[in-house]
Amino acid sequence: MPTALALSPHLDDVAFSCGATLAALADAGWRVVLCTIFTASVPNPTGFALACQTDKGLSPEVDYMALRRAEDTAAADALGVEPLWLPFREAPHRGYDSAKALFAGVRADDTIAHALAESLRDLLSRFAPDLVFAPQAVGAHVDHIQVVRALEQAAPTAPVLCWRDFPYTVRETNPPEPFGSQMRRFHPLTAALTSDQRERKRLACRAYASQLGFQFGGPERLDALLADARESFRGKWDAPLPFLSQDAAQ
Repeated sequence: MPTALALSPHLDDVAFSCGATLAALADAGWRVVLCTIFTASVPNPTGFALACQTDKGLSPEVDYMALRRAEDTAAADALGVEPLWLPFREAPHRGYDSAKALFAGVRADDTIAHALAESLRDLLSRFAPDLVFAPQAVGAHVDHIQVVRALEQAAPTAPVLCWRDFPYTVRETNPPEPFGSQMRRFHPLTAALTSDQRERKRLACRAYASQLGFQFGGPERLDALLADARESFRGKWDAPLPFLSQDAAQ
């Protein structure tokens, strides 16, 4: 059985960006492991880190990341994939103290990519994936950037397909792409997906209920954006997958 390892910075990124493709791989008989990097619960958050949960209507007493991990389990069930969580802290718990700071570049004291790379090497050894999915870091969120950097350090031998980061792809006409020149060296690919796979993606995305109001204004707006979104990638992948083809138009 071939194995795909999908690396998600946060608990929702992969589902939002390429969930239907993962469902298609599961339908084709692949083992699909959805590994989310920044999932650590942090007791008694303060400042901006606390605001990241209270601005979503959650009380300070709620274990925000435990709630999100439960949402991720439901999303993985909808897609037919296996969830896995790494115990790294999100950027608001690493000194990024505002929403603006999350998109203003990696801090000089944020050296987490080195520890991430070690964990990714362990994952690559453990699962020996035939295919790896990772972000392009469209939008320039620092956690997405650090995952891209860490994967480069980990140097996987398997092919890597880098997905375009939704919803940053639809928030601006020309969102920042810190790795744009690097990504353009690889083939543009797009996935042709069935209505069932797209529906399973929709259900998976809706499972992240704590995020929908803040990110999209509610599930109906999310549905509308997903209906117009396609799943596209950059990478080198020559094996025959009937739903994945080179896209000269990207």
